[in-house]
Amino acid sequence: MSKKVLAIYFSQTGQLGNIIDNLTAPLVQTGVSVEKVRIQTKIKYPFPWTGKAFFAQMPDCVKGVPTELEPFELKEKTYDLIILGYQAWFLSPGIPSNSLLMHPSFQAVLKNTPVVTITGARNMWISAMERVKKALLETGAKLVGNIALADNHHNFVSFVTLLRWMFAGKKDRLWNIFPKAGVAEEDILHTNVFGEIINKHLGSNNWDGMQDELLKEKAVIVKYNLMFIESKARKIFAVWANIIVKKKNQTPWLVAFKYYLLIALFIAAPIILTVDAIFFKPFLSARIKRQKQYYSGITYNS
Repeated sequence: MSKKVLAIYFSQTGQLGNIIDNLTAPLVQTGVSVEKVRIQTKIKYPFPWTGKAFFAQMPDCVKGVPTELEPFELKEKTYDLIILGYQAWFLSPGIPSNSLLMHPSFQAVLKNTPVVTITGARNMWISAMERVKKALLETGAKLVGNIALADNHHNFVSFVTLLRWMFAGKKDRLWNIFPKAGVAEEDILHTNVFGEIINKHLGSNNWDGMQDELLKEKAVIVKYNLMFIESKARKIFAVWANIIVKKKNQTPWLVAFKYYLLIALFIAAPIILTVDAIFFKPFLSARIKRQKQYYSGITYNS
């Protein structure tokens, strides 16, 4: 009997759908039944975004408030594997992804089922993945693999190209100088290799060691600078969200958060990283190694 796989995700731009297609191609080619479901929200998010609309999502996103999804139907009651595609918004699982994880019908199929997670991010995905890990654990799912694709260009370069894509809907090369926005096409095509690894373990129904094999193919790359900044920023984002959610008129506070984000990204972060590199990082190599190994893996430490 053919193995049954559910690949479920939300995508505004289609990038994550493209990633899912490439990842699952080796499974389809060997006769695995792959059911792809692209979820939709009842309240439609604009694309391209406006700045006001995008930043308005921050409090609910950080605080994990779900939104209502359009009805979706799953063909099976159980699956041999679920591939969950998610996005990171404001260092948290995007509202559609979080809403899916909280949806009763999806939680029902997650229970006792192997899950591979995959994301396509600008560069910071660790905090979002930690919350996804926790949600999967609480539903009784078995996380067996994680893949994190990112835009590997310089932080400033990816910031410019992503903002142009988000707010102007243009992904092509700006001035023929900047690269295309998003995850590089060669990295998306390389997910085919990850799919072959997944297919091998799916066929044997043995998931032991699969994440290690994925890591050898660079399915996850944890960069210290991003890991360090994200660990600080997620706490500050939570403070901002708690303040803003209590305000009747949130607009000026969201504008303040937007400018805080720009200052933190381009002024504060370089200073903090420089201080850390001089006074702390040289003496914490063992700890840093453990952290990178943990975030590359699939275990969850509460």
